[in-house]
Amino acid sequence: MFQRLRPLLTIILLVNFSLGIGQNLIKNPSFEMHSECPKRMGNFNIDLPHWSTPTRGTTDYFNSCSELMGIHENFKGTQEPFHGKGYAGFYVIAPEDYREYIQAEITRTLEKGKKYRVSFYVSLAEKSDYAIRNLGVLFAEKKISLNNKNYLSKSQIYSIDDNSFNFQEIKGSKFLSNDKKWVKLSTEFVAEGKENYMILGNFDNNASTRRIDTKKDLKIGAYYYIDMVSLFGTDPVTTAVEEDYELDITHIFKDVLFEFDRSHLLDTEKKGIEALYAYLQANSSLKVNIKGHTDKIGSDLYNKKLSTKRAEAVSRYLLKLGLEKNRITWNGYGATKPIRENTTAEGRQRNRRVEFVISKDFE
Repeated sequence: MFQRLRPLLTIILLVNFSLGIGQNLIKNPSFEMHSECPKRMGNFNIDLPHWSTPTRGTTDYFNSCSELMGIHENFKGTQEPFHGKGYAGFYVIAPEDYREYIQAEITRTLEKGKKYRVSFYVSLAEKSDYAIRNLGVLFAEKKISLNNKNYLSKSQIYSIDDNSFNFQEIKGSKFLSNDKKWVKLSTEFVAEGKENYMILGNFDNNASTRRIDTKKDLKIGAYYYIDMVSLFGTDPVTTAVEEDYELDITHIFKDVLFEFDRSHLLDTEKKGIEALYAYLQANSSLKVNIKGHTDKIGSDLYNKKLSTKRAEAVSRYLLKLGLEKNRITWNGYGATKPIRENTTAEGRQRNRRVEFVISKDFE
């Protein structure tokens, strides 16, 4: 029925079919939501909802809406976002051990003994003296707010009273020297059950930081752009699923077949939606259009509304998992596009379906 219009996109995904596993626990992960367009340097903790800085280091926020803090040209170079229109930037090495960090509030306390994966993308700013090899992730029970601008040493952190910490180092096999493309960093860890905040940055002093010289002799240190921060649960053991999604053709959710006159998603109908979400997370430049349908029973107006509710139910679940609003649209078509005869119960059930089209942009 459907023609092939684009080359096949194939990816092996690690998908877990549980809401608790599939949901990104970081709000505003790609820095798209902002209180206002950034107008000055060092305004990260003011311009961005759900984010803050744990020290007085002046982390930066960049967005295409800004002239001074834009993406096509800024005081550190140029870099297109990994996703969307914004990203953050911070010093991971600077004279006199100056440091900048970003701090996110996790949507819910992590569960003790469960395994989680944290990941994010970085790109070295052109105006950097060094490229480093690793960064750190600090999880804290309570929000950190310290009155200093120097690096956060592990001994300093663990000496803070009335707080609990879980530190993880992301060790790269290569130096993060790419100033053109984004590089993904990730690590898995077991939660201690008190993690409510997550802090990213370099927790070593200058002397202990593994680095290479870029030969630019700017004497300002190493500065990285950062985008698309994710925190997902990985327990129970994930299952490898091969997904073959072609661009710009219609796909049908095989397990999303609504009961008669219903638009509520059952738990058994969420597996395919979570697989689609994982695919979209792995291909962050792509967007999706969700299409709802009904059988022939009922008036045209009623079926149009019901099909829209079905498409919206799937879309709302994708948004709940963490998909950005600007990457999804949905429509209802009532009974105008049947794929089976409406004369049998089996045919009517097949027509009560939801479809999706993945593309680089909306039609």
